[in-house]
Amino acid sequence: MIKTLDENNLITACKKLSKQDKDLAFIFQTYGLPPLWAREAGFATLIHIILEQQVSVASALSAFDKLRGKLNGEITPENLLSLSDAEMKAAYFSRQKIVYARDLAQNILNGNLDLNRFGNLSNEEIKHELKNIKGIGDWTADIYLLMAMLRADVMPKGDLALHIAWQRLKRLELRPTSDEFLQIAERWKPLRSVAARLLWHFYLNAKKF
Repeated sequence: MIKTLDENNLITACKKLSKQDKDLAFIFQTYGLPPLWAREAGFATLIHIILEQQVSVASALSAFDKLRGKLNGEITPENLLSLSDAEMKAAYFSRQKIVYARDLAQNILNGNLDLNRFGNLSNEEIKHELKNIKGIGDWTADIYLLMAMLRADVMPKGDLALHIAWQRLKRLELRPTSDEFLQIAERWKPLRSVAARLLWHFYLNAKKF
């Protein structure tokens, strides 16, 4: 069983899902292999994902790049905590996300959260630890598991792009709710992360009907 994804087994996993699900097969056959969308595990990536909450990917990347520039490329807990409110607002952090970012940094520095030990933990254990941090909920923890830890069986809860992709793919009148979509995703176990990548791939490439 595939537990973590890489460039090689992603192909195998897409082929396996395509044999089991005609909708995912259509995406794979029409648009090809989705990107792995891998991110480096660690503090900087968690900050990036926090910035992506409730905004576009492009807006979050702009803010992340601004932060990286202010910190000379070194996005560490110590460096982030050295910034003033004004400096963080200049990097497009909302007041709420300033609180979240600082709380994450402080919890890492005081030892409450050790990202380095995540490799030995289950998905559920990692989510539990992350969700103890202010501002980190299911979606943020799921995206970290899926993109930074490259875990093979994660379906991000409440990901609007995935819900829209499914609605377009199935030509549904109504978009599925978060809970409805998680129920739909049960059919893709134990490769839900691969299904998510295929659906994101479809979302980014398919023409709107």
